[in-house]
Amino acid sequence: MRSPSAGSTAVTVLIALSFCHMLNDMMQSLLAAIYPMLKRDYGLDFGQIGLLTLTFQFTASLLQPVVGIYTDKHPKPFSLVLGMGSTFIGLMILATAGNYGLLLVGAAVIGMGSSIFHPESSRVARMASGGRFGLAQSVFQVGGNSGQAFGPLLAALIVVPYGQGSVAWFSAAAAIAAMILYRVGIWYREARADAAKKPAPASTAARLPRKKVAITLALLVSLVFSKNVYMASISSYYTFYLIETFGVSVQTAQIYLFIFLGAVAAGTLIGGPVGDRFGRKVVIWCSILGVLPFTLLLPHANLFWTPILTVVIGLVLASAFSAIVVYGQELMPGKVGTVAGLFFGISFGLGGLGAAVLGQVADWQGIRFVYQICAFLPALGLLTAFLPNIEKDRLDAARAARAAAQGSPAE
Repeated sequence: MRSPSAGSTAVTVLIALSFCHMLNDMMQSLLAAIYPMLKRDYGLDFGQIGLLTLTFQFTASLLQPVVGIYTDKHPKPFSLVLGMGSTFIGLMILATAGNYGLLLVGAAVIGMGSSIFHPESSRVARMASGGRFGLAQSVFQVGGNSGQAFGPLLAALIVVPYGQGSVAWFSAAAAIAAMILYRVGIWYREARADAAKKPAPASTAARLPRKKVAITLALLVSLVFSKNVYMASISSYYTFYLIETFGVSVQTAQIYLFIFLGAVAAGTLIGGPVGDRFGRKVVIWCSILGVLPFTLLLPHANLFWTPILTVVIGLVLASAFSAIVVYGQELMPGKVGTVAGLFFGISFGLGGLGAAVLGQVADWQGIRFVYQICAFLPALGLLTAFLPNIEKDRLDAARAARAAAQGSPAE
């Protein structure tokens, strides 16, 4: 792997990061994918299922901003290998746990691996972007979404037939990812050394007062809340909803979940390049608010329309996250790891908190009621109207470059 030249995209590095992100999130998604089996074998209720998700998400959300702040000041090229090792240990605990307490420990250790992996890998992706930050973030993120999609499918094909112990088989993926990430760490170390010899490029984002930055971050957090709590309702409880409402089998329900998560992966890949071309704010508008009609229809759909609606929801809603992360990084130049850790951490934390609360609601009022109340969450997309336009200079420069390439003057 060679260091990137100015303006070039280190495609090999991005693909390697995306592939490792896929393996990382595939291993982590096994936890949610085997919830029906754990519920049956350990006699768990929905509240305990939600607590498992909360434990995993909480360790990830608590540590990710801390890791991001630290690595902004002290970049650690080989910390990605350490994160993968934590995921490996968590998987082994999950595979051998004999009681609910050990399941919680395994979930917590897997979450720690995630907290180490995401902030620094997001920084490496930005360094390898060659200036196409949205594209790089989407390529990186689509690996994670693909892994989340494959997790339920592999659980249906392997873990459900062969039992809890088969979770340990997936530790081989952690070993493969660790070897690849060691090579990425070498590239990252060399790229940082090369970058230190060159003058830092001027930021094209508007500098905002500290108070305005804080308000904008609060708005972005609210948007992430609406997206991730709704996503938690699908990732944690969609299989139960299908089984209870339509009487499908566990394996069929997990295949439907795989289809939904595949749509999420596709939406993530679309969001970054569209944001590079038309602006992150446009993507956030269309993604979060645009999905509202479909979420309102979902609780009233039959088995034919339910997977169709969830595919549309996953495709549209997922495009927001990479746009939000890059928007935040442009809002706070020089704080790449901090912003990545903040939003990945908030994403995990809100997802976990949402899953725990929704689990209690499902025990109280039924799983169908969960989707009826969550249907209104995308209405928070209206808050996008209050986001400042920090991309005018960048978009103007991009339009001028496209016009010059086409041989016509820019307007």
